[in-house]
Formats: sequence, structure tokens, C-alpha cells
Amino acid sequence: MSTIIDTFIAPPCHDEVEILYQDDSLVLINKPAGLLSLSGKNPRNIDSVHHRLVKIFPSCTLVHRLDFGTSGLMVIALNKPINAALCQQFSQRTVNKVYSALLCGHLNDDEGVIDAAIAKDPALFPLMSLCALNGKPARSHYQVVERFYHELEDGALLPLTRVQLTPQTGRTHQLRIHCQLLGHPILGCDLYGGLLPPGTERTPRLMLHASELHFVHPIGEEWIKARSASPF
Repeated sequence: MSTIIDTFIAPPCHDEVEILYQDDSLVLINKPAGLLSLSGKNPRNIDSVHHRLVKIFPSCTLVHRLDFGTSGLMVIALNKPINAALCQQFSQRTVNKVYSALLCGHLNDDEGVIDAAIAKDPALFPLMSLCALNGKPARSHYQVVERFYHELEDGALLPLTRVQLTPQTGRTHQLRIHCQLLGHPILGCDLYGGLLPPGTERTPRLMLHASELHFVHPIGEEWIKARSASPF
């Protein structure tokens, strides 16, 4: 059996966690790219969304996470009953999540669905793998927003596609590995090919942003439809 060894050391993140909304039950934040959601096992990876917020909200707990390189919306519970209620919504897949992303190249189709099971493999850590036999079902919808060219410093043109991604399941690295399967990895993705096409090597971040989060407030039971404009 393989043992997972995490050697990743997060560089300092100087961007603030933006609080978009708060009440007695929960907090909605905009997470900056380059910040862990939860502090890692390595003591050098203490800085995180939770590490920062617990100083303001001592009883807060994470309901879900975003990858280190992903920016955007997160909902934070301020007590255990709220955490349980929100976690139930996530597990029952009644929470709607929408992401904005830049993909390498120009997609042929204007929209589509990627249906490919994803598995953990300690031997490949931190990568996930596509595995129809042992993987958990994973399904993502994509919608093209625009196709364009980004001019590089040397004058070369880098073809990119701006898409809206809607995961219908919540597997680790799901959108990143599904876009790689499409043949159009997310720009800036170091794990799944987003720094390989010529001209992408110096991309400053993973171009993936959690732009919408829709859920039912556990107390008032009204729909919360949070939105955060993409920074790229």
C-alpha cells in the first residue's frame, strides 16, 4: 500500500479573504487564489482560509473547500448545526456551483457534458486519475462564453476559450481533470497540462474561479444566490 507524502509548501498569500456577507449562522467569502482552504499537516502550511477566519469567528468550520489555486465563493458555517445542515445540502447535491475558467485552445463545441469517473491513487499523489473501474462517478457541464486570442509579449497569439463550468458531482480536481480530458486543460493548471502549450509557461495562477453558489439558508430557508465576478 502506498503512503501519501505531501511535500507541497504553499508560498505566502498576501491577498485578503473578502467577506461578502455574514449573519449569525454563516459567512460568505471570496477566497483569493494561492491560499489553502484548510491548514495542511505540514506546519509550514498553517495559513489558510480557516486559519484566518477562526480569528474573527472562533466557532467557524468549513463546509466545503476550493483548491489552493482556485479563487471564488465559499460558504462558512458559524456553528455545528449550521455546518451539518449545509453539509447535507452538499452531499445531496442540491447546492448549485458555477465556475468561470479559461481553457487552452479553442473548443469545437459550444457546450457539452464530460462524464468520466475519478479515482484517488496514492502513488500518483497529488494527481487524481480517470478510472472507469474503481473511480467515483463524476459529471461536469461546460458552456462556451467566448473564444479569443491573447497576445503574448513576443507578439504570438495564444488561443483561449472562456467557459462556464457546472460540476454535477464534487470530486477532487474534477473540473481540472475533466477539462484535460476534453483536450483543453485549464490555463495555469500545473497538474493537468495547463502550463504545457507554448506561451502558457508563465501564467501567474490557475484560471479557475468559483463564480456562483446557490443554496438554501438553513434558518430562513430562502435561496441564497451568491455571485462573484471572475478576476480574469
